[in-house]
Amino acid sequence: MINLKMKDIYETASRLFINQGYSRTKISHIAKDIGVSVGTIYSLFESKQEIMYFVLKGTIDPDYLEKEFELPVSHMEYIGIESELINAFQEIGNEFAKNMDDENYTYENMLSDAFDVVSKYAAGCLFIENNQNEIPALTEYYRVYRKRFFETIQGYMTKFIENGTVREVDYLEYTVILIIETLCTWGMDIRYHLFERPDIDQNLAKTVCLDNLISAYKI
Repeated sequence: MINLKMKDIYETASRLFINQGYSRTKISHIAKDIGVSVGTIYSLFESKQEIMYFVLKGTIDPDYLEKEFELPVSHMEYIGIESELINAFQEIGNEFAKNMDDENYTYENMLSDAFDVVSKYAAGCLFIENNQNEIPALTEYYRVYRKRFFETIQGYMTKFIENGTVREVDYLEYTVILIIETLCTWGMDIRYHLFERPDIDQNLAKTVCLDNLISAYKI
Protein backbone atom coordinates (compact mmCIF):
# COMPACT_ATOMS: atom_id res chain seq x y z
CA MET A 1 0.00 0.00 0.00
CA ILE A 2 2.79 2.42 0.91
CA ASN A 3 4.64 1.71 -2.35
CA LEU A 4 1.49 2.41 -4.33
CA LYS A 5 1.22 5.79 -2.63
CA MET A 6 4.90 6.49 -3.26
CA LYS A 7 4.46 5.73 -6.95
CA ASP A 8 1.44 8.00 -7.05
CA ILE A 9 3.49 10.76 -5.46
CA TYR A 10 6.28 10.21 -7.99
CA GLU A 11 3.96 10.54 -10.99
CA THR A 12 1.87 13.38 -9.61
CA ALA A 13 4.76 15.42 -8.22
CA SER A 14 6.72 14.94 -11.45
CA ARG A 15 3.86 16.30 -13.53
CA LEU A 16 3.14 19.22 -11.21
CA PHE A 17 6.80 20.20 -10.76
CA ILE A 18 7.30 20.09 -14.53
CA ASN A 19 4.17 21.96 -15.56
CA GLN A 20 3.63 24.54 -12.84
CA GLY A 21 7.09 24.62 -11.31
CA TYR A 22 8.55 23.38 -8.06
CA SER A 23 8.24 26.72 -6.26
CA ARG A 24 4.57 27.13 -7.17
CA THR A 25 3.61 23.56 -6.28
CA LYS A 26 2.36 23.06 -2.75
CA ILE A 27 2.04 19.86 -0.77
CA SER A 28 -1.71 20.45 -0.85
CA HIS A 29 -1.66 20.38 -4.68
CA ILE A 30 0.03 16.98 -4.66
CA ALA A 31 -2.35 15.62 -2.04
CA LYS A 32 -5.44 16.89 -3.86
CA ASP A 33 -4.32 15.46 -7.19
CA ILE A 34 -3.69 12.01 -5.67
CA GLY A 35 -6.83 12.11 -3.55
CA VAL A 36 -5.28 11.90 -0.09
CA SER A 37 -4.96 14.31 2.81
CA VAL A 38 -2.05 16.69 3.30
CA GLY A 39 -1.33 14.80 6.51
CA THR A 40 -0.88 11.60 4.52
CA ILE A 41 1.83 13.25 2.39
CA TYR A 42 3.59 14.53 5.52
CA SER A 43 3.46 11.03 6.97
CA LEU A 44 5.56 9.93 4.00
CA PHE A 45 7.88 12.93 3.45
CA GLU A 46 9.18 15.55 5.85
CA SER A 47 8.91 18.34 3.26
CA LYS A 48 8.51 19.19 -0.40
CA GLN A 49 12.29 19.16 -0.89
CA GLU A 50 12.42 15.45 -0.07
CA ILE A 51 9.73 14.87 -2.70
CA MET A 52 11.84 16.75 -5.24
CA TYR A 53 14.85 14.53 -4.59
CA PHE A 54 12.60 11.46 -4.50
CA VAL A 55 11.47 12.30 -8.05
CA LEU A 56 15.03 12.81 -9.27
CA LYS A 57 16.33 9.66 -7.58
CA GLY A 58 13.39 7.62 -8.88
CA THR A 59 14.16 8.77 -12.41
CA ILE A 60 17.69 7.38 -12.48
CA ASP A 61 16.78 4.28 -10.46
CA PRO A 62 13.21 2.99 -11.02
CA ASP A 63 13.77 0.23 -8.44
CA TYR A 64 14.13 3.01 -5.86
CA LEU A 65 10.36 3.44 -5.94
CA GLU A 66 10.02 -0.10 -4.56
CA LYS A 67 12.31 0.54 -1.62
CA GLU A 68 11.13 0.04 1.95
CA PHE A 69 11.47 3.56 3.30
CA GLU A 70 11.88 4.69 6.87
CA LEU A 71 8.98 7.14 7.12
CA PRO A 72 8.71 10.00 6.91
CA VAL A 73 11.54 10.26 4.39
CA SER A 74 14.00 12.87 5.67
CA HIS A 75 16.82 14.91 4.17
CA MET A 76 19.27 12.27 5.46
CA GLU A 77 18.06 9.98 2.67
CA TYR A 78 19.41 12.39 0.06
CA ILE A 79 22.83 13.40 1.31
CA GLY A 80 25.10 13.43 -1.75
CA ILE A 81 22.17 13.14 -4.17
CA GLU A 82 23.46 15.77 -6.62
CA SER A 83 26.80 13.96 -7.01
CA GLU A 84 24.89 10.72 -7.48
CA LEU A 85 22.79 12.28 -10.22
CA ILE A 86 25.83 13.76 -11.96
CA ASN A 87 27.54 10.35 -11.94
CA ALA A 88 24.38 8.80 -13.37
CA PHE A 89 24.33 11.30 -16.25
CA GLN A 90 27.99 10.54 -16.94
CA GLU A 91 27.26 6.82 -17.12
CA ILE A 92 24.24 7.40 -19.38
CA GLY A 93 26.40 9.44 -21.73
CA ASN A 94 29.14 6.81 -21.78
CA GLU A 95 26.64 4.04 -22.51
CA PHE A 96 25.03 5.92 -25.37
CA ALA A 97 28.39 6.78 -26.99
CA LYS A 98 29.95 3.32 -26.68
CA ASN A 99 29.00 2.11 -30.19
CA MET A 100 30.68 4.91 -32.13
CA ASP A 101 33.32 2.54 -33.55
CA ASP A 102 30.96 -0.41 -34.06
CA GLU A 103 30.42 -0.87 -37.80
CA ASN A 104 27.32 -2.98 -37.14
CA TYR A 105 25.63 -0.21 -35.18
CA THR A 106 22.96 1.29 -37.43
CA TYR A 107 21.01 4.51 -37.69
CA GLU A 108 17.94 2.59 -36.55
CA ASN A 109 19.86 1.27 -33.51
CA MET A 110 20.98 4.79 -32.62
CA LEU A 111 17.47 6.25 -32.83
CA SER A 112 16.06 3.41 -30.74
CA ASP A 113 18.70 3.82 -28.05
CA ALA A 114 18.34 7.62 -28.04
CA PHE A 115 14.57 7.35 -27.66
CA ASP A 116 14.97 4.91 -24.77
CA VAL A 117 17.34 7.31 -23.01
CA VAL A 118 15.07 10.35 -23.24
CA SER A 119 12.02 8.27 -22.35
CA LYS A 120 13.58 6.54 -19.35
CA TYR A 121 14.88 9.75 -17.78
CA ALA A 122 12.01 12.00 -18.88
CA ALA A 123 10.74 13.10 -15.47
CA GLY A 124 14.14 14.06 -14.11
CA CYS A 125 15.29 15.82 -17.27
CA LEU A 126 12.10 17.84 -17.61
CA PHE A 127 12.20 18.71 -13.93
CA ILE A 128 15.72 20.14 -14.32
CA GLU A 129 14.83 22.01 -17.51
CA ASN A 130 11.79 23.65 -15.92
CA ASN A 131 13.24 24.31 -12.45
CA GLN A 132 16.77 25.47 -13.13
CA ASN A 133 16.99 27.89 -10.22
CA GLU A 134 16.15 25.19 -7.67
CA ILE A 135 19.22 23.05 -8.35
CA PRO A 136 21.83 25.29 -10.06
CA ALA A 137 24.81 22.94 -9.73
CA LEU A 138 22.91 20.01 -11.19
CA THR A 139 21.49 22.26 -13.91
CA GLU A 140 24.99 23.29 -14.99
CA TYR A 141 26.06 19.67 -15.29
CA TYR A 142 22.84 18.85 -17.12
CA ARG A 143 23.86 21.43 -19.74
CA VAL A 144 27.13 19.53 -20.15
CA TYR A 145 25.22 16.25 -20.48
CA ARG A 146 22.85 17.71 -23.10
CA LYS A 147 25.82 19.09 -25.06
CA ARG A 148 27.47 15.67 -25.01
CA PHE A 149 24.21 14.00 -26.09
CA PHE A 150 24.04 16.40 -29.03
CA GLU A 151 27.68 15.80 -29.97
CA THR A 152 27.22 12.03 -29.76
CA ILE A 153 24.24 12.06 -32.11
CA GLN A 154 26.11 14.40 -34.46
CA GLY A 155 29.04 11.98 -34.42
CA TYR A 156 26.79 9.03 -35.20
CA MET A 157 25.07 10.98 -38.00
CA THR A 158 28.43 11.92 -39.52
CA LYS A 159 29.42 8.25 -39.47
CA PHE A 160 26.13 7.13 -41.08
CA ILE A 161 26.39 9.79 -43.80
CA GLU A 162 29.98 8.77 -44.54
CA ASN A 163 29.10 5.07 -44.82
CA GLY A 164 26.16 5.86 -47.09
CA THR A 165 23.32 4.61 -44.89
CA VAL A 166 21.93 8.09 -44.19
CA ARG A 167 21.43 10.78 -46.81
CA GLU A 168 23.57 13.90 -46.82
CA VAL A 169 22.03 17.02 -45.28
CA ASP A 170 22.92 20.65 -45.87
CA TYR A 171 22.85 21.70 -42.24
CA LEU A 172 23.91 18.81 -40.04
CA GLU A 173 23.91 20.80 -36.79
CA TYR A 174 20.30 21.89 -37.26
CA THR A 175 19.27 18.45 -38.43
CA VAL A 176 20.65 16.98 -35.20
CA ILE A 177 18.69 19.56 -33.19
CA LEU A 178 15.53 18.57 -35.07
CA ILE A 179 16.16 14.87 -34.41
CA ILE A 180 16.75 15.46 -30.70
CA GLU A 181 13.72 17.69 -30.30
CA THR A 182 11.55 15.13 -32.10
CA LEU A 183 12.84 12.37 -29.82
CA CYS A 184 12.24 14.55 -26.76
CA THR A 185 8.73 15.50 -27.84
CA TRP A 186 7.68 11.88 -28.32
CA GLY A 187 9.81 10.35 -25.58
CA MET A 188 9.42 12.99 -22.85
CA ASP A 189 6.96 15.81 -23.48
CA ILE A 190 4.15 13.60 -24.70
CA ARG A 191 3.88 12.14 -21.18
CA TYR A 192 4.26 15.26 -19.08
CA HIS A 193 4.50 18.53 -20.90
CA LEU A 194 2.44 18.91 -24.07
CA PHE A 195 -0.54 21.26 -24.10
CA GLU A 196 -2.62 18.45 -25.56
CA ARG A 197 -1.23 15.11 -24.39
CA PRO A 198 -2.54 12.24 -26.51
CA ASP A 199 -3.47 9.03 -24.73
CA ILE A 200 -0.76 6.95 -26.39
CA ASP A 201 1.25 3.98 -25.16
CA GLN A 202 4.96 4.73 -24.95
CA ASN A 203 5.82 1.83 -27.25
CA LEU A 204 3.48 3.21 -29.89
CA ALA A 205 4.93 6.69 -29.40
CA LYS A 206 8.37 5.22 -30.08
CA THR A 207 7.13 3.43 -33.19
CA VAL A 208 5.58 6.60 -34.63
CA CYS A 209 8.62 8.73 -33.78
CA LEU A 210 11.20 6.34 -35.24
CA ASP A 211 9.11 5.62 -38.33
CA ASN A 212 9.19 9.31 -39.22
CA LEU A 213 12.86 9.87 -38.41
CA ILE A 214 13.95 6.77 -40.30
CA SER A 215 11.86 7.71 -43.32
CA ALA A 216 13.28 11.25 -43.27
CA TYR A 217 16.99 10.37 -43.43
CA LYS A 218 17.55 6.67 -44.14
CA ILE A 219 18.75 5.79 -47.64
